[in-house]
Amino acid sequence: MAEVRRLIVRAPNWLGDAVMALPALGAVRQAFPASTLILAATAAVAPLFEEGTPAAPNEILTIDRDREIAQLRAAQADAVLLLTNSFGSAWVARRSGIPGRWGYRSAGRSLLLTRGVGRPKGIVHQVEYYLALARGLDLEAPAAADAKPAIQPSPAARARATTLLTNAGIDPSATIVGFAPGAAYGQAKRWPPDRVARVIEALARDGVTAVLLGARADRETARAIESTLSPGTRVVDLIGRTSLRELVGVIARCAAFVSNDSGAMHVAAAVGVPLTAIFGPADERATAPAGASDVIVRDVFCRPCMLRECPIDHRCMKRIDVDSVLQSVTAHLAGGPPAPGRLRPGRRA
Repeated sequence: MAEVRRLIVRAPNWLGDAVMALPALGAVRQAFPASTLILAATAAVAPLFEEGTPAAPNEILTIDRDREIAQLRAAQADAVLLLTNSFGSAWVARRSGIPGRWGYRSAGRSLLLTRGVGRPKGIVHQVEYYLALARGLDLEAPAAADAKPAIQPSPAARARATTLLTNAGIDPSATIVGFAPGAAYGQAKRWPPDRVARVIEALARDGVTAVLLGARADRETARAIESTLSPGTRVVDLIGRTSLRELVGVIARCAAFVSNDSGAMHVAAAVGVPLTAIFGPADERATAPAGASDVIVRDVFCRPCMLRECPIDHRCMKRIDVDSVLQSVTAHLAGGPPAPGRLRPGRRA
């Protein structure tokens, strides 16, 4: 391999994928310790890499889609590693004039790459998917089982989260459980709001404060949850009110976290917060969170369908009952061994 003094790594565009790419980014950093590592990412995920991660980039390049070619060209890199899968990202890299262009041979990209790797066959976890690309480029990379995504929230992120929570009226000593009730992929990934409300009510009776987190697009879900809460049940709604760095900081403050399959779910797992992950149409074999996580699924004939909207009765989510989720959360809060009925990553029930 020719000398690479400046290497761009084009990060995935989705938050969850960016988190799951962290072990591969760590392998790239180790393979090029003396090189300038430039992490190129959209504004939606770039702040993630300002926290403590194995990637340790020297520079972060926030991509403007209208100027991406000029931005990549100005970086004067010797090579670019594409963790994105689209033809468009390879075409942009080619037009930027970067000599070395590395990535998976998919979506008709072979002629645009100078080093192409065949995609893994079958169903592999997304962490392994990125690690396999690194290995295909002759970089030393661990097995996915030995490489968990990890995020160490910065002091700045923690401080901003503390200010945000204090302004919301949450005492610093309060026990917080975070909820990410939305999912950017589509409605089919969302556990019914009334069931989220029942879990919040049960926790509130034990003195636990629930905090809702997510993107602006999830505000309708938040309203649906709050409209079904019993009178007097307190919930702090921060949906659409946090930056990504504040999101990381708030999640780090939580004693436990409940989430659909979403970017926030992967952030919680990477931060190390005990997590209850609810899966419906998505395939947990490919995107289950790492760490101290319970993955709750129900076997139905139509899952995993990967559809954004359910064309029938949403049975994969509706068969997940309140007690199963509540049992997982309370066991996490107690800090004890797994309780009966808790499901470990990759298993179904």
